[in-house]
Amino acid sequence: MFKKSILLLLIILFATPCYAKDITITVVYNNIPYDKNLETRWGISLFIEGLDENILFDTGGDGKVLLSNMDKLKIDHKDIDIVVLSHIHADHVGGLWDILEKNNKISVYLPNSFPRDFKDRAAKMSKEAIFADKPVKICNRVWSTGELGTWMREQSLIIGTEKGTIVITGCAHPGVVNIVRFAKNYLNKDIYLVLGGFHLMAYSESQVKEIIKQLKQLGVKKVGPSHCTGGR
Repeated sequence: MFKKSILLLLIILFATPCYAKDITITVVYNNIPYDKNLETRWGISLFIEGLDENILFDTGGDGKVLLSNMDKLKIDHKDIDIVVLSHIHADHVGGLWDILEKNNKISVYLPNSFPRDFKDRAAKMSKEAIFADKPVKICNRVWSTGELGTWMREQSLIIGTEKGTIVITGCAHPGVVNIVRFAKNYLNKDIYLVLGGFHLMAYSESQVKEIIKQLKQLGVKKVGPSHCTGGR
């Protein structure tokens, strides 16, 4: 059920009539093989273009692999304006330092619950480091949810488009349904697309079906499950 969606996640385009450009989301780093020319490692990183700022969401676990895949996809590290880190797990933050060594003009958004030494290093190596605990506007049409969850604090991205709200998750440790519900209430708009890691690997088939049911009830039109979602 999810495999087709995962493979279709490479590049997603959707028109926004009142803006000059479309939004493009490119999978740069993933544990799901979809392009034999790219290296595959556990983790996720997505490059988002077509907004006021170019955003790299998560950085995978290996900076050298991330930079190599970016080069193969013709994504210049100089074109990254913002890095958003979803949570502290190494497969989401491991490539940050290699990116910042190449481009120190990047603004980094990370959960406030990150360790102090990590936050200090991010602030030192970047243009600025913003520690999000509550929802914060990142640029025009883009917000962080702020930290959600309990045992693993995590932020997700909310993007407003003419077709509806896009929600981007790293691992969805707080629960993908909870994140989507928060995003829908925050912008008070229907959800067009949810993509990223949904963290459903250990869930039973009946549990997954219940989550699908709840996402449909929330009005989600499209999903792009990847990374830690599982292979159903």
